[in-house]
Amino acid sequence: MGYDASTLPDVTGLTVGIIGGTGDQGRGLAYRFALAGQPVRIGSRDGTRAATAAAEIAALPGVPAGGISGGANDEVAAGSDVVIVAVPWEGHEATVAALRAPLTGKIVVDCVNPIGFDKQGPYALPVAQGSAAQQAAALLPESRVCAAFNHVSAPLLADPAIERIDLDVLICAEDRDAATVVAALAARISGMRGIYAGRLRNAHQVEAFTANLIAINRRYKTHSGVRVTEV
Repeated sequence: MGYDASTLPDVTGLTVGIIGGTGDQGRGLAYRFALAGQPVRIGSRDGTRAATAAAEIAALPGVPAGGISGGANDEVAAGSDVVIVAVPWEGHEATVAALRAPLTGKIVVDCVNPIGFDKQGPYALPVAQGSAAQQAAALLPESRVCAAFNHVSAPLLADPAIERIDLDVLICAEDRDAATVVAALAARISGMRGIYAGRLRNAHQVEAFTANLIAINRRYKTHSGVRVTEV
């Protein structure tokens, strides 16, 4: 069975919280979801900073009024239906661990890529649990953790001049129903598809492939993504 967006659930009423929403990736995702009419909440350790970022996104062309707000991480986690973790890898473990209680029972989407850089370029960092998403799952045993949005270029997300972002979002998860919800959210962004890519144990190669994409981008001066053929 090929990809069929018409079979995806209606997620238009779900509030999407973004932990790390003031960073480039989180801010770009917040803008795209808000542009699509999805209720969005931006989270940060500094609630005032999050509120400022939300106001700046709300002022961009095409964003519906009243659709985006900001606050402290714990408030955003508690008040959202689906929560995207988009923090720097260095702060991933501590940030996720601190949110275990408000994230209980929620779908948590981890888009963090453990990537390092040296004189030879970008490379994947080892993670004791296997991947950032698996680390999140270990820290959040009462949550439904998925890996997704790892390969989406932050500059493309944030550019109002770009109407479509034609790429596939690879989704790894143990919970297939949660993966389907994430796929439906991906489809809310014009040009995107959410493609199931296996269980959470496969997230490490999805995260690591980001290093290859960064190398491609540097070599060819572009913002590359992934598109799966014959699906």
